Amino acid sequence: MGDKAVLITYLNSAWKNTHETHHHLSTVDCLGPSCVFNTTLSQQSTLWRQQGVRVREHLYMCDVCSKSCKDQSELKRHERIHSGKHPYSCDICNKSCRDQGDLKRHERIHSDERPYACDVCNKSFRKQGNLNVHQRIHSGECPYTCDVCNRPFREQGNLKQHQRIHSGERPHTCDICNKSFRVQSDLKRHQHIHSGERPYMCDVCNKSFKVQGDLNVNQRIHSGERPYTCGICNKSFRVQSDLKRHQRIHSGERPYTCDVCNKSFTVKHNLKTHVLLCCGQHP
Repeated sequence: MGDKAVLITYLNSAWKNTHETHHHLSTVDCLGPSCVFNTTLSQQSTLWRQQGVRVREHLYMCDVCSKSCKDQSELKRHERIHSGKHPYSCDICNKSCRDQGDLKRHERIHSDERPYACDVCNKSFRKQGNLNVHQRIHSGECPYTCDVCNRPFREQGNLKQHQRIHSGERPHTCDICNKSFRVQSDLKRHQHIHSGERPYMCDVCNKSFKVQGDLNVNQRIHSGERPYTCGICNKSFRVQSDLKRHQRIHSGERPYTCDVCNKSFTVKHNLKTHVLLCCGQHP
């Protein structure tokens, strides 16, 4: 069937569904050809021309999952998800990508291009999405909330990892000792125990680290960067966990409680010290 025939079939189906929807949403009975919601073929054609852009947005549909795309090029990009094709390759490291946009974003790793800059602290990013997440540090926005304990999160990925605390799921397993972890980064950090590898090295002090995150924190010592800011008193911190501990001063939250005497603490280390020295138990 040609593109024109496909378009006509699609438009007729869309018009029929629209007609039926009008009656479903109203109390007016259909009167056939004289129905108040009916139109002549020429009126339909005029309407299709007027709304052609909107209609064509749904013309290109994936045969595998029925996802609709606005044009043929978007459909082709989408179909590579199912086919596994990665036709665009990096000239430097030969990494392959599904579309040209992904390749351009990848190439910024080699060029260190960071075109997206925060208008508050001027920190720059390779991807727009990473900038959007970073800006929530300044705005305090936490759009993702755990449906079990109501704890808010800035990123959906962090919420998913947190929810494994409630479900007990630990999907990442070490292939050497079978120890399992909730987060893949924890598994990678653990695997360095077996390998002794410390692949991340600071170019200022030459100190090496097992994970990228620890290197990032170390580099802030040299740069003076403190990207995590309290929304109440504006005190800033190098590490997000330090900000969370600080915010308990304002909230009065004391999440760590002694099982023996019920005394509570803002910091886990203080609880461990209390249990060891005051209650005579090993934590």
